[in-house]
Amino acid sequence: MVKVNINKAVLELIEGDITEQETDAIVNAANSSLLGGGGVDGAIHRAGGPKILEEGRKLGGCPTGEARITTGGDLKAKYVIHTVGPVYSGGNRREAELLANAYKNSLSLASQYKLKSVAFPSISTGAYGYPVNEAATVALKTIIQYLKTHAGIEVVRFVLFGIKAYQAYDKALQELMK
Repeated sequence: MVKVNINKAVLELIEGDITEQETDAIVNAANSSLLGGGGVDGAIHRAGGPKILEEGRKLGGCPTGEARITTGGDLKAKYVIHTVGPVYSGGNRREAELLANAYKNSLSLASQYKLKSVAFPSISTGAYGYPVNEAATVALKTIIQYLKTHAGIEVVRFVLFGIKAYQAYDKALQELMK
């Protein structure tokens, strides 16, 4: 586990299962329908039960780079913030900007709801094909900038699935903290 202080918040990196987090909210790397899918999205829907899907249906979807919030259902987290990352297609289609927006808009929703702790997966690096090393830099840079300029959120935790993702985020964080 890695921990760094940013302003009055703590940024953490851990390897683990996001559905097990006891944060105020966990972030779901959702698809634009908000009706569940594979990867993190499927795991969150399975662990959280039908309430999340029920509320997701009422939201009518979510465009890439934006975020929506629902109950946490049966999860330990009170809320699920659903955000849609970009599908990676070479990096010349505003992917970095859209990915940064997914993180920024998720944090903005957390701030609106006065949440103190948020757990993120590595958005877009699974089925959406975003190279994890590049995604880690975009994600961490965006979150560090947000925490430097917004008070209220006390813990942002990246819950990374597998050692390769963890190592990529650890390396990117070391570079950014130089």
